[in-house]
Amino acid sequence: MKGIEGAFDVVGGQAALAYFTTLDPSRLSHGYIFSGPAGVGKKTFARRIAQSLMCETPKGTLLGYCGTCPGCTLFVAGTHPDFFSSEGRIKIGKVGGEGGDSDDEITSRDLIRELSLHGYRSRYRVVLLGDVSFATHEAANALLKFFEEPPSGVVVILTTNAPGSLLATIRSRFIELAFGPLPRPDVERVLLASGVAPERAAFASEIALGSIVRARAILDDDDLGIRDASYAWFANAVRGEPADASFLRLDDRSLSGAEKRALVGELIELVRAAARDWVALSVGGAGVPLLAADQQPLYAKLPPRDPKAMVALLAAVGDAARLATSNVSAGLVVDYLRVQLAP
Repeated sequence: MKGIEGAFDVVGGQAALAYFTTLDPSRLSHGYIFSGPAGVGKKTFARRIAQSLMCETPKGTLLGYCGTCPGCTLFVAGTHPDFFSSEGRIKIGKVGGEGGDSDDEITSRDLIRELSLHGYRSRYRVVLLGDVSFATHEAANALLKFFEEPPSGVVVILTTNAPGSLLATIRSRFIELAFGPLPRPDVERVLLASGVAPERAAFASEIALGSIVRARAILDDDDLGIRDASYAWFANAVRGEPADASFLRLDDRSLSGAEKRALVGELIELVRAAARDWVALSVGGAGVPLLAADQQPLYAKLPPRDPKAMVALLAAVGDAARLATSNVSAGLVVDYLRVQLAP
């Protein structure tokens, strides 16, 4: 992004960008939640905020970094003493306890220690918790005091694709900013910049539903299976036929609750796209733009419904999306969605 002092290179997050652009340091909050689907730039935006605060070049704006000062050099190298980042679950316990800690876990004790530190080199200390979830309510409650009143100069940023799964007492202590799906040209531009061939970048961005993570999974063929299975599940549910959701692995005990919610969220995003396409074809006929044009043969085989039923179906998918970000179990969300789609 240009038009500010220093670079601020992000894709998406326009609402968050507009918000932070209006701030000066005196109005910076102690905590933010960046919520939205996977792959829409939440963690990247958070890191750009952190680098802006670590940058040692004087500037008249909150956002922006020079990229060359010692603070920026340390940040890019991953060695800045005033930036701490972790991804995954937060739990109660000691490091190296029974069973050890997985790569995607941090204990609340570790985090309290990080939150208790002041900036060493900078005015600020930034703590980024990406894709955050809490193993237990006790782990969340252990951090409430620090989330409410961290030491002066500490800024905490949480990112999540399921904000409803966070305790209300935690959400109330943060300012929440929503990140929506990326425009298709932005996804394609990111893929091209990373060296993806133009024809493959165009294909992946066309069916990624605004997610860079999903686009890259498609390019690796990791996402095509769940995509095809989700559209088939949608078609069976709409026809009132048995809809097998085993591809979501909701009975797999090796998956955490957060991982299962992420899989259900993937299903719902694809079902939402399918429902919108079905409605568009029903109302506008052949030739209307579709989110998943390659699925048009599948849509053509779906039984017709009256307009009121179509509106109700779209609303039901939206309700399922909200349930998926809450503490309702992943299996119940899928069952609810299946019942709502049935004729």
